[in-house]
Amino acid sequence: MNASKKTITEVGELFTAVAHAEKYQSGNWISNRLVNNFMKSILQTVQQAGSVEVHEVGCGEGHILGMLARNQFQVRGCDVSDTSLAVARLESERHGLNFPLQIKSIYDLDQTIDRADTVLCCEVLEHLTEPEAALKKLISITGKDLILSVPREPIWHLLNMARGKYWHALGNTPGHYQQWTRQMFIDFVSPYAEIVAIKTPLPWTLIHCRPKAGRLA
Repeated sequence: MNASKKTITEVGELFTAVAHAEKYQSGNWISNRLVNNFMKSILQTVQQAGSVEVHEVGCGEGHILGMLARNQFQVRGCDVSDTSLAVARLESERHGLNFPLQIKSIYDLDQTIDRADTVLCCEVLEHLTEPEAALKKLISITGKDLILSVPREPIWHLLNMARGKYWHALGNTPGHYQQWTRQMFIDFVSPYAEIVAIKTPLPWTLIHCRPKAGRLA
């Protein structure tokens, strides 16, 4: 890991990525602008939710958690990858943040110990073969606000192909099992939660919602 390679955005210095260095430490100004707008949209949405406590499910290498911690949120995170969590721990310590992290699958979330006022899950659901089961788990641990993001199709595919990526898969990123347009993602979430706000920082769909009363036990 090259700790000297920094990415400064409007929301502060981002963690140094390993698996996702192409995204978070890109030398391309267009890519940097897209990531900056995405991160800024997440921060604004969490601020609008109004709770200090945030649990990010599928936190990866901790980029979003780091941004939120520096903005005075009390954060914790979980992820299925111990390798990603190791990077998140190193980076949180390097930045003097030291937030709690644990290895856990989204399907194993427990409302008695994982519940938080604001639950955040970004760029996770598209990787899952059972996204509805995962959404129900997220709903079950949400005390007040749930914030979700996924790639916005077909724009995601088209942008990948425009940069010469994944032509054999018509622009689909490896490991993306689900593809949602903006409206399709709204329709996916709506049976379980009331939509509060929708943001579309290119090329993502970001939904702020609240669990429907009595929708899940």
